[in-house]
Amino acid sequence: MFPEGMDMNALLAQAQAMQAQLQQAQAQLVASSFTGTAGGDLVEATITGDGELTALTIKPEAMDPEDPESLADLVLAAVRDANAQLKTKAAEVMPAMPEMGGLGF
Repeated sequence: MFPEGMDMNALLAQAQAMQAQLQQAQAQLVASSFTGTAGGDLVEATITGDGELTALTIKPEAMDPEDPESLADLVLAAVRDANAQLKTKAAEVMPAMPEMGGLGF
């Protein structure tokens, strides 16, 4: 089952500490917001740390009635930019998983 000599209490304490770090990192992310831009700041999209789109700003010069596809592309690009920032921040704040040597993980 478990390797001989493994301190289960130490392993449990380590798991609890890691869980606390993970919860703190998740709370930090949820409390954050991320703003992505596209088209030289013609479009701005803001999302929360849990991915909810909360604001979308489109400058008038981004709107061409004869080319609505370009505006749609700018909106998508701005939202993707905001999501990329969220993912980068998540990778920075999430605790690293410790080596679980001897447990087969």
